[in-house]
Amino acid sequence: MDFGVLMFFTDYAISAVDLAKALEDRGFESVWAPEHSHIPTSRKTPFPGGGELPKQYYDAMDPFVSLTAAAIATTKLKVGTGVCLVQQRDPIQTAKLVASVDQVSNGRFLFGVGGGWNQDEMEDHGTVFESRFKLMRERIEAMKEIWTKSKAEYHGDMVDFPEMMTWPKPVQKPYPPILVGGGFPQAARRAIRYGDGWCPVGRTGSSLLDVLEKYWQMARDAGRDPETLPVTLFNPAEDAGELARYRDMGVARVVPMLLSEERDKILPVLDRWAALIRRAAH
Repeated sequence: MDFGVLMFFTDYAISAVDLAKALEDRGFESVWAPEHSHIPTSRKTPFPGGGELPKQYYDAMDPFVSLTAAAIATTKLKVGTGVCLVQQRDPIQTAKLVASVDQVSNGRFLFGVGGGWNQDEMEDHGTVFESRFKLMRERIEAMKEIWTKSKAEYHGDMVDFPEMMTWPKPVQKPYPPILVGGGFPQAARRAIRYGDGWCPVGRTGSSLLDVLEKYWQMARDAGRDPETLPVTLFNPAEDAGELARYRDMGVARVVPMLLSEERDKILPVLDRWAALIRRAAH
């Protein structure tokens, strides 16, 4: 089981370069950046975690910029979006971004995607909340065409463009892993339909341990090999026993979420998790 770390990169937190180097030095496999383009002051959509929306949600840097910096500063560390709000991004531009980051990282990019929760945010992008998941699927399908074909075209209900040419293509073939974020069973179904893995969030709703076997069976029922649909668990508890259970049940990767804090506060947290990495290896 691999270990990553997720953090909202901001102008007051440890830099992407410093965090990436610290992670690689401590044996972590990956670094992840979430995104919010902005937070409307209307705040019509309640925060799923309850209470006030944490400050870093307003302050988040663009994930592709932060992850590019992290990739250039390291040699082995994978870099991932956790998650990219595809329903708020133009698919042609996003396809180029993904392929470009995969190129500059020499094939170390992980494309975590999700449909988002903030209705007023996505409406500012012209996205209809109720149909966002169909839009996300069509945009991902369109990007797959762009990544894999020298002359690509896509004709869906919500995404439609004629034959076109664009480069670069990704280093990873056919494209970087598409890891679909969200809860069970809806996001699990999306991962099986058009993804290369599922990214549930720990400590919310049903325990992953309760639904993992159901996920594997759903994959088999759909004609997918569960080995090709690994599970990445975001925000697990800092608990050695629970991590061991995830490892034994076949979870591929766990990704704790860090607060957006300065280097002196972050490094001790990384050291604690590094100790858990060593324990999980035995």
